[in-house]
Amino acid sequence: MSRLADLVLLVHFAFVLFVVGGLALIWIGAAFSWQWVRNFRFRVAHLAAIVVVAGEALAGVWCPLTLWEAQLRGAQAEKSFVAQWIHRVLFYDFPEWVFTAAYVLFALVVVASWRFVRPVQGRGN
Repeated sequence: MSRLADLVLLVHFAFVLFVVGGLALIWIGAAFSWQWVRNFRFRVAHLAAIVVVAGEALAGVWCPLTLWEAQLRGAQAEKSFVAQWIHRVLFYDFPEWVFTAAYVLFALVVVASWRFVRPVQGRGN
């Protein structure tokens, strides 16, 4: 089960990287005129990802990936080296309202990016 929990953690890390890194790449790409950052499907997927996270936080719902990993680990505290490192990067001990505020603020920045770095819907998008 530990390997499956590590896999869930890697998927969680990839999701976070997509959300956070995606916004950074949108703004960097706009500065360097990268057309792919305006891809409509990419932008909808990116917006949907953060809206789901912010919505879960506002509703007081735990992230399913966090729950699955915890269930798979059970009482087991051991993790692989990579899993331990990723876990330290992803999880912090702050009050829930801090995370909710951060998620909502981040979602608002993503929404604002639609105005300042407009997606383009066209052929191949």
